[in-house]
Amino acid sequence: MDLFEQSPLRHEHAPLAVRMRPESLEEYVGQEHILGPGKLLRRAISEDILRSLILYGPPGSGKTTLGYVISRTTKGVFVNVSATTTGAAELKRLAEEARDRRAFHGQRTILFVDEIQRLNKAQQDVLLPAVEKGDLILIGATTENPYFEVNAALLSRSQIYQLQPLEEEHLLTLARRALEDPRGLGDVPCQVSQEALRHLARIANGDARVLLNNLEFAVLTTLPNEAGVRLVDLAVAEEAAQAQRVRYDKAGDQHYDVISAFIKSLRGSDPDAALYWYARMVYAGEDPRFVVRRLLVHAAEDVGMADPTALLMAQAAGFALEWLGMPEARIPIAQAIIYIATAPKSNSVIKAVDAALAAVEKTGAEPVPVHLRDTHYAGAAKLGHGRGYRYPHDYPHHYVVQEYLPENMKGFRVYEPSEQGREKVIKERLAYFAKLKEAHQRQEP
Repeated sequence: MDLFEQSPLRHEHAPLAVRMRPESLEEYVGQEHILGPGKLLRRAISEDILRSLILYGPPGSGKTTLGYVISRTTKGVFVNVSATTTGAAELKRLAEEARDRRAFHGQRTILFVDEIQRLNKAQQDVLLPAVEKGDLILIGATTENPYFEVNAALLSRSQIYQLQPLEEEHLLTLARRALEDPRGLGDVPCQVSQEALRHLARIANGDARVLLNNLEFAVLTTLPNEAGVRLVDLAVAEEAAQAQRVRYDKAGDQHYDVISAFIKSLRGSDPDAALYWYARMVYAGEDPRFVVRRLLVHAAEDVGMADPTALLMAQAAGFALEWLGMPEARIPIAQAIIYIATAPKSNSVIKAVDAALAAVEKTGAEPVPVHLRDTHYAGAAKLGHGRGYRYPHDYPHHYVVQEYLPENMKGFRVYEPSEQGREKVIKERLAYFAKLKEAHQRQEP
């Protein structure tokens, strides 16, 4: 059945979330950042001056519901399709009908495409001419980041609106409305405690559809008491919604956003936050090797020489994962996370290697100084390779002043140790070597 169809059966047999779909902007709950009083999108819908747009947000945030409100508010011919069941031929037909409708009847067409990210490039390209000419107004709904999933040409012709997960108070408003409205559970004698409502709102994790489905399940599966009233307390609500939903897509935004929060928590020396984001990934079934790879990178990039053991800890976590597997490996991985998060931080390594790469790109292939060239093969000595090289272990402190850079690169320096952790000792050692170099240079004729 079309989600926008106004059949009486929709109210009688459809899930509570569908029956309670708002009819107007005034009934719409949440997303005040784009639909609050005075906001451009609200004015565009109310005044019927809509342009093509992409609604992007997590499940249950109100994308399809907003499309339904638009269908009830605007005067154009509203067509609803799902990308999962629509092909290029049908899209082409719809575009041609929209063109004819505009040309012969002066009517505009609003095409709502649910899960637009599932349209392939060719299917999306079919819509381009009609959107560009204004034959149809496109409304695409997607849970995926449209900048990853939608053609750039289509994006450039559309406005992007990001919907946020609904807040707990929004969900409570929806639940109370469903309990009072005859479209919902208003005709069912029931009493739902505040503790039960708050539990259902919290467990829904910002998803209105999950909230209303759980609420309906809790109410309808509760037997009436002697007075014919269904009493839903916290225990019933907990049983109706036993598992917390974790919003996470291993191929989409949540994958990148959660790992970003994880890395930034490590960098920010917050082990509790880092473990929380790690637990989110574990709970959602993220590949633990992906997590360990990020630990290896972070240990070198953000801890670096301030505590070189951090890299060994990350490596050990990877070793444990290969030998133990999950769930046992979660423990050594967590140990590595705590160690890296609490280690002193320095980004001198990544700065040094990137500066070195930039220098090579700029200067090209400078010749290797003769005294540093390879001497292991016959004939190298006749070419003078290695002549003048000083073996550091033959000198006090296993150090001797000599040039290790090409002639044109003398004085080149990219590694700047910080004052953090072990790197402070490295900085002192390099400063000592620098003084020896200065003294040697003063002695040279």
